[in-house]
Amino acid sequence: MALHRLSSVTIGVPEPEPLTVYYTEFGLSPDEGSSFSTLDGGRQLIIQQAPTRRLVEMVVGVDDRDDLARVVAALTAGGHQPELEGDAVRVVEPETGVQVVLQVSPRLTQQPPATTEIYNVPGRPARVGRRSPAVLRDGRVRPRKLGHVVITTTNVSATSVFFTDLIGFKISDYIGDVGVFLRCSTDHHNLLLLEAPLVYLHHTAWQVDDIDEVGRGASSLLEGHPERHVWGLGRHHAGSNFFWYLRDPAGNYSEYYADLDVIPEDEAWIPESHAGHLGLYNWGPTPPDIFLRPDDLMELAEKQRG
Repeated sequence: MALHRLSSVTIGVPEPEPLTVYYTEFGLSPDEGSSFSTLDGGRQLIIQQAPTRRLVEMVVGVDDRDDLARVVAALTAGGHQPELEGDAVRVVEPETGVQVVLQVSPRLTQQPPATTEIYNVPGRPARVGRRSPAVLRDGRVRPRKLGHVVITTTNVSATSVFFTDLIGFKISDYIGDVGVFLRCSTDHHNLLLLEAPLVYLHHTAWQVDDIDEVGRGASSLLEGHPERHVWGLGRHHAGSNFFWYLRDPAGNYSEYYADLDVIPEDEAWIPESHAGHLGLYNWGPTPPDIFLRPDDLMELAEKQRG
């Protein structure tokens, strides 16, 4: 796979300052300006001013300039006008207006957490004669990396073809005919496209070590701010990951996740189409109406019209 990681995203919002506070509390490390880093992925979130909340840009890592040349050739043959600048290619996906950047970068390596073997299971106790360190953690939860981003599109088929046939993403799974999970790494998905009557950023997802960090991170953010809760704790079916969704001050959702499926580059993975509730989750509370229909959609529609 020439593509190997989702490197970063840029979020546009009308008022960036409240998001600076929120994502710092979320566990990202503030850098210079309005950018934030994860423990393993480096600078992975940039916040900038925009008329409405949206995904402005996503950066995808590639191995070398030969990979860039292949993408430029495919985009040009498809009628697009990519811009090649040194070790990066820029192009706008026409249905969503998102700028996609492919950039030569080293592959991400991650070391396993020290807590890998703390869970006792029937017949295989990994922790004997001591209390679980999971209940002794007291530091702030720190996401390890940006895992995926979810955006809506008014033409999921066309946007999917753009990312797969031209950019090089692979299809992992479907949600009927209204959603497609795409990957640019060995993660089950790095991009989820959802059909909707208007374009907006649905959520970004941030990897943490385990289910305890999912719970601790969400619980910390909800202290004194119950309005931040959206949906969780639960486990998805597509991707298999534990999840908890929260809402930032602009209305974007942010997800803590752990235990996502891994698909090696040479794996003969066969995409499946998940219908009914399995398209959203395997177990957990019923998702609230605002998960698929955020309460600011009317406002977004009005602003996008004019």
